[in-house]
Amino acid sequence: MDTSLNWLDALKWDESGLITTIAQDATSGRVVMCAWMNRDALRETVASGNAVYWSRSRGRLWRKGEESGHFQKVLSIRADCDGDVLLLSIEQVGGIACHTGRESCFFLELQGERWVPADPVLKNPKEIYSRGV
Repeated sequence: MDTSLNWLDALKWDESGLITTIAQDATSGRVVMCAWMNRDALRETVASGNAVYWSRSRGRLWRKGEESGHFQKVLSIRADCDGDVLLLSIEQVGGIACHTGRESCFFLELQGERWVPADPVLKNPKEIYSRGV
């Protein structure tokens, strides 16, 4: 990564203008999410101190917690050596990162030839989201 460039230009954005972004709980070290950011999302994240992603399904900025109240306070942002992945060290407000009501989006574990939920639902999604999921 060429660190002599402007901080946004130094990153390697994909053909859609996105960069893979991993959110990791600063206390436990657990990876809680993998999402995408565009330049606007990263700028707003830096300015606000809260994680903002690009929602590919919605086609708009997604301010994590805007519907659920489960915001991610960003403590640090790192880029990998190639500049094509970001790592956010976050404080997960409410302890739930996943829309399924779990701590992490990475709750499915391969057991034999089946994916099995390995983590409990901490809160029913119908209680988190007014419109359900």
